[in-house]
Amino acid sequence: MEMTDEQLIPAPQQAVWEALNDPQVLKECVPGCEAIDRTGENEYQVLMVARVGPVSAKFKGKLKLSDIKPPDSYALAFEGQGGAAGFAKGGAQVRLSQESPSTTKLSYDVRANVGGKLAQIGSRLVDAAAKKVADDFFRNFNEKVGAKSDGEGHDEHHPQPVPRDPDLPAAADTTVAFVAAGALVLYFVSLAALIG
Repeated sequence: MEMTDEQLIPAPQQAVWEALNDPQVLKECVPGCEAIDRTGENEYQVLMVARVGPVSAKFKGKLKLSDIKPPDSYALAFEGQGGAAGFAKGGAQVRLSQESPSTTKLSYDVRANVGGKLAQIGSRLVDAAAKKVADDFFRNFNEKVGAKSDGEGHDEHHPQPVPRDPDLPAAADTTVAFVAAGALVLYFVSLAALIG
């Protein structure tokens, strides 16, 4: 399985970097995540309950960060077991770049291999489940990180944003989906938690 995408995060690059490296923030954002515990320097254990088609299980995985270049990029390796549900092993490259003072672009490339029942149910179902977890993660992450950055860093040169006019139409679903659909680093964490 391979996945490449970009995600716009409504927060400054440093805030996004800090959130991506905060196990508590990640735990709150990854659907079904029960724990993300640091086990060593740049190493984590992830415990997650997930369902992929007819396969439902508790997955336990390991994540290791490497080639860390704060606040711009890092590599992520993951492996995990879901008992009879199967296993996953893979890696990801994550890159951050500042689009504006209040927006960060997160780009990622993921490669993963799955086995066991997960592999038997088919790549389309696994891909769809991984995309849903990624979409849910980014929706949660954008709300959490974007909310943290609201009100920060404003001065007389950067006034608070004007509240949205309720008479204007809402953003198109495709726009919202694009913003929520790019999958992250924590597509990686979520993918690792999902299948690892």
